[in-house]
Amino acid sequence: MLYAILFEDDPNRADERAKHMAAHLGFLEANAAVIQAAGPLKDAKDGAAAGGLWLVEAESAEAAEALVEKDPFWPTGLRKSVRVLAWTQVFASGRRQVPA
Repeated sequence: MLYAILFEDDPNRADERAKHMAAHLGFLEANAAVIQAAGPLKDAKDGAAAGGLWLVEAESAEAAEALVEKDPFWPTGLRKSVRVLAWTQVFASGRRQVPA
């Protein structure tokens, strides 16, 4: 199943991002088989860092959560909150992905 994982970062822990970015990116690369996409989110108005988004293929929400907890960012306190949402893609690249 595909999951969208939404991260909200703690602005008081923003310095942790730069300190652990290389390890975080290495983690994403090492888990490329299940993490289909990942990247930061920014406030549309002021460009302030707002967290991140991953698209993950996992057997369960618990497996997706376990993956999050293995990320080098996890123990730093950078992540203020995490939401794991099951996602069904119905449209991509201008086409329906499911029958009408």
